[in-house]
Amino acid sequence: MSNESQPEKRLGRFDSPEQEVYLNLWRTYDRLRMLEDSLFADFGLNCQQYNVLRLLKASHPQAVPTLELAGRLVSRAPDITRMLDKLENQGWISRIRPDGNRRLVLVAITETGIGVLKRLAEPLRECHLSQLGHLTDEQKLQLCELLKAARGPHEPEQSPWR
Repeated sequence: MSNESQPEKRLGRFDSPEQEVYLNLWRTYDRLRMLEDSLFADFGLNCQQYNVLRLLKASHPQAVPTLELAGRLVSRAPDITRMLDKLENQGWISRIRPDGNRRLVLVAITETGIGVLKRLAEPLRECHLSQLGHLTDEQKLQLCELLKAARGPHEPEQSPWR
């Protein structure tokens, strides 16, 4: 097959090159997330809850305002209050309402939550190796740069992901 006919064949399956890229991103996310979902389920977590615990551990021992925490998540959490309720019911986080401002809610990871992350650390490293260990270091760096470039115009100015 000649190289000239390949773009025509590819465009036959997709409406545009942008759609092809997007659907490839989506499929890749689905395949990689499937491995993580299975691991997190063994610990009674989902990926969003894990992300909350990871962010709170990074701020430990400082508590983080709920809205700030929501803004730092990898993906949007439309109902962060309900997610925090579940984590608090497990004893993995605590919420504090300062006396001077009852509308402000600060969130902190507990020692139990830190313990969950410690038990999860090695299996998660193995999961990430399974997901992307077949790529060279150069390919991983290149992929990170391409993904940053793709989402750059869509990130808020204050985003830690810029």
